[in-house]
Amino acid sequence: MSTSPLFDCRDEAQLLTGMRQARQAIGRGHLIVMPTDTVYGVAADAFSAQAVQRLLDAKGRGRQQPPPVLVSGVDAMRALVEEVPEPVERLVERFWPGGLTIVLPAQPSLSWDLGETKGTVAVRMPDHRIALELLSETGPLAVSSANLTGQPAAVVGDDARAMLGDSVAVYLDDGPSRTGVASTIIDATALVGPRDDEPRVRVLRDGAISRDELREVLGDLLEPEAGDADHHDHDTATPDGEPA
Repeated sequence: MSTSPLFDCRDEAQLLTGMRQARQAIGRGHLIVMPTDTVYGVAADAFSAQAVQRLLDAKGRGRQQPPPVLVSGVDAMRALVEEVPEPVERLVERFWPGGLTIVLPAQPSLSWDLGETKGTVAVRMPDHRIALELLSETGPLAVSSANLTGQPAAVVGDDARAMLGDSVAVYLDDGPSRTGVASTIIDATALVGPRDDEPRVRVLRDGAISRDELREVLGDLLEPEAGDADHHDHDTATPDGEPA
């Protein structure tokens, strides 16, 4: 049984205490579990290589599956990526905050180590008040689904605690996840830098945002066939859960 505290964030007093302890844990390089609009996530300071490694170790996964990064808004995303192409601007205007994770080339000047990212970063702005408040105070967090690799993603805090135990310092519980549906992951790296004759946006994983919805924004820029998420955290809603 885990000795790490679990705070019921539906209670105002527990919310205030839990948020304070979560901020402190992140600052010390420890892990927390937090609610999001999809499933529960296990989070670490994105700029602490040691904390990110703790996250990977807690889930039982390797550096070849680097975690996505959650941000509090578009400005935070701009600081992390090399460029935000105009089609991506339209996507975030339409779907953020929400269930769309976008892979772009990472800002080369960033001093961080998320794993074997091949120079990219997967970014999402969640649609959850607690997650957004925490992100606004901690800065970008590396976040993966709160489960052991190969197990179902946690949709309540107790499930995450049962799987991750004392590897996590603080658990924030806000009741059952709103959707339990994984975010859609798209690869927009072809839109940045030297471009092919016909740069396309690839869907790496289907999820909360449908292809039809993406096509309404992107038109012919959306590649008609699904790609393969070969280097980013790509748990699925069943059984492995949501990476961001």
